Amino acid sequence: MEKPTVNLVFQAVQALYHDPDPAGKERASVWLGELQRSMYAWELADQLLQLKQDVESCYFAAQTMKMKIQTSFYELPPETHIALRDSLLSHIQSLKDLSPIIVTQLALAIADLALQMASWKGCVHTLIEKYSNDVSSMTFLIEILTVLPEEVHSRSLRIGANRRTEIIEDLAYYSSTVVTLLASCVEKTGSDEKMLIKVFRCLGSWFNLGVLDSNFMANNQLLMVLFQVLQRDETSTNLHEAASDCVCSALYAIENVDAHMALAHQLFQGVLTLETAYHMAVAREDLDKVLNYCRIFTELCETFLETTVRSPGQGMGDLRTLELLLICAGHPQYEVVEISFNFWYRLGEHLYKTNDPGLHGIFRPYIQRLLHSLARHCQLDTDHEGIPEDTDDFGEFRMRVSDLVKDVIFLVGSMECFSQLYSTLKEGNPPWEVTEAVLFIMAAIAKSVDPENNPTLTEVLEQVVLLPETVHIAVRYTSIELVGEMSEVVDRNPRFLDPVLNYLMKGLREKPLASVAAKAIHNICSVCRDHMAQHFQGLLDIARALDSFALSTEAAVGLLKGTALVLARLPLDKIAECLSDLCAVQVMALKKLLSQNPSNGKAADPTVWLDRLAVIFRHTNPIVENGQTHPCQKVIQEIWPVLSQTLNTHQADNRIVERCCRCLRFAVRCVGKGSASLLQPLVTQMVSVYQVYPHSCFLYLGSILVDEYGMEEGCRQGLLDMLQALCMPTFQLLEQPNGLRNHPDTVDDLFRLATRFVQRSPVTLLGSSIIIHIIQCAIAATTLDHRDANCSVMKFVRDLIHTGVSNDHEDDFELRKRLIGQAMEQHGQQLVTQLMHTCCFCLPPYTLPDVAEVLWEIMVFDRPTFCRCSQTFTSKSPVQRSVSRCAGPYGSSPDCSDNRAHRALPEHQVKSFVGEHSEVTAKRLKTAADENLKGTPYGQMGGTWHCGKPIETHC
Repeated sequence: MEKPTVNLVFQAVQALYHDPDPAGKERASVWLGELQRSMYAWELADQLLQLKQDVESCYFAAQTMKMKIQTSFYELPPETHIALRDSLLSHIQSLKDLSPIIVTQLALAIADLALQMASWKGCVHTLIEKYSNDVSSMTFLIEILTVLPEEVHSRSLRIGANRRTEIIEDLAYYSSTVVTLLASCVEKTGSDEKMLIKVFRCLGSWFNLGVLDSNFMANNQLLMVLFQVLQRDETSTNLHEAASDCVCSALYAIENVDAHMALAHQLFQGVLTLETAYHMAVAREDLDKVLNYCRIFTELCETFLETTVRSPGQGMGDLRTLELLLICAGHPQYEVVEISFNFWYRLGEHLYKTNDPGLHGIFRPYIQRLLHSLARHCQLDTDHEGIPEDTDDFGEFRMRVSDLVKDVIFLVGSMECFSQLYSTLKEGNPPWEVTEAVLFIMAAIAKSVDPENNPTLTEVLEQVVLLPETVHIAVRYTSIELVGEMSEVVDRNPRFLDPVLNYLMKGLREKPLASVAAKAIHNICSVCRDHMAQHFQGLLDIARALDSFALSTEAAVGLLKGTALVLARLPLDKIAECLSDLCAVQVMALKKLLSQNPSNGKAADPTVWLDRLAVIFRHTNPIVENGQTHPCQKVIQEIWPVLSQTLNTHQADNRIVERCCRCLRFAVRCVGKGSASLLQPLVTQMVSVYQVYPHSCFLYLGSILVDEYGMEEGCRQGLLDMLQALCMPTFQLLEQPNGLRNHPDTVDDLFRLATRFVQRSPVTLLGSSIIIHIIQCAIAATTLDHRDANCSVMKFVRDLIHTGVSNDHEDDFELRKRLIGQAMEQHGQQLVTQLMHTCCFCLPPYTLPDVAEVLWEIMVFDRPTFCRCSQTFTSKSPVQRSVSRCAGPYGSSPDCSDNRAHRALPEHQVKSFVGEHSEVTAKRLKTAADENLKGTPYGQMGGTWHCGKPIETHC
């Protein structure tokens, strides 16, 4: 864009905020966005700030300055940095009274400038020395000092690990000066609420950075002011929240208590003084303050957790901290106790690992009281109608309670707790909401109770299935959940199977209870498979009438899964007929859809029936001895034409094609080698559709076929032809601009398929012409920072090279070794160079262990070649490359596709990375990769990966 005038920019800002026409606002927004990305933004933003015409234009200018410094600082030559700093400081001083939002934006701009401007030494000292004596400047000075430590770890700033370390050391050096300034500010302004909020926010920011001297802070007046504010009943909500945040930050900063004993002691004693203030907040029904106190108490317990477990009741292991949390658990609002859940999880984890019965005995009473409070909080309202909801806030809270109870129940004893809960129902006559909550907690721990010869469990089960239909429907709902969780009790006491199934069938016929009853039946089928075989006909009747019940999709699929699990336990001679009956409903539905004329040019969606067939095939796994014909083979052959027609009809719809492939995948897995008759027609159809619609799921299905048949001599050539036919359109897709980045699923599935070939029939693949192009594609894809895709690429390369050294006792070992040697001779240098380059410039740290394994395999296979390749990389690496052709350390130039590529690593890091041609480990790779380069992919290898000639399509 050409340089606009200030008036034009001002008009665009006015249109953005005040134009009544939405289209006008949109045009202004787009134009201003382009302006912010241009070089003119620096000068125009500065001019708008000087003019101070109104809040909107100043805000836009301040935001622009912040954004430009964060993302485009390289555009400015170093000699302009000081002038920019002085200009920003002048602007923030002159605009300090216009709007707090503008002050914050300018403070962020100044902070980001200080972090990137290496020549600005001791920025904190400079700012304090310049403005601390001017009371009117104190507001923006504290704002800058607040955001400065917050921006140190900002992902928006492109600064390296070394610069960050330098900044943190500098801030640590001046941290005491900042705290002294804040204390002085409080002393001068007294009880000014706004200033206290700013001071506490600033102090919390420095605590979060972890640079404050704990001994200095332990005796600082600010700490006493913090707790005085929190103890006062008249403290405003905003000030209370700021003080609470600051105390929580301080507690988090001293998590290593032994290294901060003086400050830890002061904070510990200070928090214990807040109990009375908490009770006052409860009495005044001030929920905001109650939540703040609970946050502080929880953070206290988290900080001193290890001390509490190590020396309970002694010193700072004082168990009064747990008492504070249990007091909060007694608050009527469940949101209060929920804050403490993470601490109770961690406490349970520590005590479980310690496994000390004596220690468990100390904490048992606290857990018992917690469970009692949780059961009360789980009670529904007395006037609640219908079943408990799982998706609202209270439903999610109950799910978290269930998880927490499962994690800590070992401290109390599952059986003891279960019996106590049951006795409250057995001996009294509690209201329905109490009964339902107790049943809910019992359901959470039922599976952890030993079901062997347990009369209490059998009594509970016996009484639950006798509940009358007149009880509140929420009680019936939760009782059905409990029955489903007690499936192991039913398995050990099969006399209960009939009454349990009758009870669940009653629920299945009622709309509100249908889904939970179906889930319970699924649980019974999964655990009691042998006992349920006699009830298979009943399950089959349910499956046939599945859509007559008001079931969720998940519940319907669960019922079919349970039915399939029971089906697999039937005698082999009955399985084929029963499987055919079970599949018949789904097959008939698919045939009906296929026979209908498409409406609006679209055929009806078959995904429901495909998902149901898939779950049946997935879980019908009968035990078939060698030599026996798989009982499911005939059924799958009969169903294949319908699946094939469905696939053809919906071949353009990726979602439906994925469902078809998933269904076929489980069908093939179900019968294994018994699906051989489907291999040729299936592969032919896959290849045919893939030429037009390259859905990546076909590649995944191909990997399943290779896994099943790759070791069969008669199938290898056909599978290789399939691979070649699928590779042609795949390469064409990935060679498009940004093809790798735009199609990570295709990359993932392609190399899953190639890896299966390496594992099942390596010689077949290595002896083919397609292997060269797959390797070239893999080298190009090493730069891809998509987690799954990158993992699959690395696994393929690793397994491919490992084939040259593994199983040296086999007849084809020498042939494998020779073929791998030829591939490495042709592509080894490019592969090693690319892998090392991606570690330095492209990939995030989590991918580096996979790269390390690949490099290790290369070195094990051929150490001299690896040393030569790595030495070549060292000599040609961009250690000495100048970055002057870019506008800055991350600048852009016409031929710079990714500016980070021009950021050279220090020479010692490159040499460390190469490791003097010795063992390359994940740890070394992590050390070598410069942290500020992680997560940004750099380019993609050019060129083509295939010869450009058509690959024969036959199998």
